[in-house]
Formats: sequence, C-alpha cells, structure tokens
Amino acid sequence: MEKLLVSRCLLGHPVRYDGGGHGPLAALQRWQAEGRVVALCPEVAGGLPTPRAPAEIAGGQGAKVLDGQLPVLTIEGEDVTAAFVSGAELALKLVRQHGIRLALLKARSPSCGNLENYDGSFSGVRVPGEGVTAAALRRAGVRVFNEEQLDQLTAELARLDGQF
Repeated sequence: MEKLLVSRCLLGHPVRYDGGGHGPLAALQRWQAEGRVVALCPEVAGGLPTPRAPAEIAGGQGAKVLDGQLPVLTIEGEDVTAAFVSGAELALKLVRQHGIRLALLKARSPSCGNLENYDGSFSGVRVPGEGVTAAALRRAGVRVFNEEQLDQLTAELARLDGQF
C-alpha cells in the first residue's frame, strides 16, 4: 500500500503560521484510516513555533534556498532559512524511511507550495515556484501535489497501488 507524505495543516492540525489549520479533507480522512498518511509540518519540525511571523522566499524559489542562493525571511526581516532547510531534510528522512513516492502539501506555502509561491514582498503577489520542502522532495523523485490537485493525486495513488 502506497504511503503519502501530507502537510499537517491539511489534516486540520493547528500548525499554520497563524495558529490555524485546514481541513481535514474527506480523502485524507479515508487515507488516514487506511494507514497511508505520514504527517509533517516542515516548518514546525524545523524548529519554528506556532503561531509565528509569516515568512516568504524572495522570488518564491525554494530550490534556490536549498542551493544557498536565497533566504527565507519573515515579515519582520528575520532569517528563518535554517529552519526551513531543516524541515525539508526531515521530510526527506521520512520519505526514505517509509518509501514514499507521493506527497500532498499545502499550496503556496514557502515550505510546501508546489506550483506557485508568494514573491517575498508580503503583498500577496504570486509567482511560479515551489517551497523549500517541495523542491527537496521533487529533487528526490517524489511527486508533489497540493490540495487543489486531489483528483490527480487520487488517480496516481490508484495507479501505483495497481503495481505489483
């Protein structure tokens, strides 16, 4: 049975920067009951508190954070790059430990966003790009989906479960 790495906020856990959560989504409840879900909030796992100041990547490119080219900064200007990278490393550890090939992560998060992110200006401007953890997972061969791509994830999960 295929396991999934899932953002804890999507399971309704209050780990978002503002202390809130999302969901849980119906599909996630089913996957949890099946024992598929490995939950992680990379930011909390990396050492950040809840609640915490909002953070963004200048330019929205998590891969450049991993390569040491860009920082992750809070709205107050604090550099939280180390916590984001640490959270991504913990995600990779879970992926290896559980043989995970698929992840469901929070859209537009500076850790978890897989298609777009905020531009670092804290003005709500979105740019193509991925979060730090999403970039690390992609580099490791994990397919990353967000909560707006549940149909695609469900289809991919069914495809992988059909393999012997």
